[in-house]
Amino acid sequence: MILIGNGKLLTRDADNTFIEDGCVCIDANIIVDLGSTQQMKKKYEGAEFVDAKNGLIMPGMINTHHHIYSAFARGLSINGYNPKSFGDILSGMWWKIDRSLTLEDTKYSAYSTYIDCIRNGVTTVFDHHASYGSIEGSLFQISDAAKELGIRTSLCYEVSDRDGQEKMRQAVSENVQFMKAAKKDSSDMQKGMMGLHASFTLSNKTLEYCAQNMPYDAGYHVHTAEGIDDVYDSLKKYNKRLVNHLFDLDILGSKTIAVHCIHINPAEIDLLKETDTMVVHNPESNMGNAVGCTPVLEFARKGLTVGLGTDGYTSDMFESMKVANILHKHHNCDPTVAWAEVPLMIFDNNAKIANRFFEKPVGVIKKGAYADIIVAEYDPLTPLNADNANSHILFGINGRCVTTTVINGKVLMKDRKIMVADSEKIMAKSREVSNKLWNKINS
Repeated sequence: MILIGNGKLLTRDADNTFIEDGCVCIDANIIVDLGSTQQMKKKYEGAEFVDAKNGLIMPGMINTHHHIYSAFARGLSINGYNPKSFGDILSGMWWKIDRSLTLEDTKYSAYSTYIDCIRNGVTTVFDHHASYGSIEGSLFQISDAAKELGIRTSLCYEVSDRDGQEKMRQAVSENVQFMKAAKKDSSDMQKGMMGLHASFTLSNKTLEYCAQNMPYDAGYHVHTAEGIDDVYDSLKKYNKRLVNHLFDLDILGSKTIAVHCIHINPAEIDLLKETDTMVVHNPESNMGNAVGCTPVLEFARKGLTVGLGTDGYTSDMFESMKVANILHKHHNCDPTVAWAEVPLMIFDNNAKIANRFFEKPVGVIKKGAYADIIVAEYDPLTPLNADNANSHILFGINGRCVTTTVINGKVLMKDRKIMVADSEKIMAKSREVSNKLWNKINS
């Protein structure tokens, strides 16, 4: 039994409970009680005590769209790379990287990214993988790293026609094999989905093949209208808008994550709402790729379940929260917007998305929820309470404020020290492996 106390406890429960000197009690992997530090210590004498040191105790962060395979792009310079469009970025960087990845590259991309997530207080990661240089077993390499480190994750492989039909079938098979393995895993720490790249690299025949091979209702994880060319492609090939095209192929639904959804019209928004399809916004990536601004304010008005992801740009969800807040103010030329919508995405909707897949609640501190809890070092210079906590987090906290990360009841990081792996050794090996990858790409 573990107690995490002596901190300001922000639960994110239905009542937005806030306890000034709060404490959470964990038994195995479940939250079993919470209250004041004094009450919990008295009630559970002999329990291990993790001292929050007057910091902020809160639910672990959830990243609903990540790209672990992009990890080794950091610092990479590709010969002749001078993109003029989003298509150039895809073909000139990301597809070159994924065609060069070995299973070892994928493994250490996973190790390094998951460690970064733990350091930044991210306890659940929905990843979308691609490694067309080495497909078979790639999701299992990521899975093994997640198991070893103890992080909760959902994995899928990015099916695409861009490298031919044989590799497309291998990608579908990798999804199917991992989905079957994840379903047999009783720990509820890993889930599998059917990953899809984007409509413009997927034929109807391929999408039908994916549906035919889906072993159970695992859901789809698909890039949707990220670039305007994706929309033009759908109109040219099928004479219909992109979301309508996905609907006609039975891709949309309550287990589907439609990522980005930048270039969609009001009728498509209504269709996403009617099908209960989840959407994930990735502000930093969208700005960096210059693809446009997702109309999340309209999504919120329509009641869509819109979460927040990083698209591989970072593993710091606090950073993405800050960028989302200012992006939509800037884009709408209105300083009054996004105060409510962005916290709704990152704290409420990310939890709702994750809870469609995992058996017990995550993203909340309450009795019966999984014990995914973080502690952030934060000494507020003004009063902090349940009503203004989001403002304090927005302006006062980033990922590296996190000192302790607990996932599924296990302390993975304590006082900023990774407890479950030799992180220095892993980072040294990652540098060695990534250097080989860079040389291969530029050879």
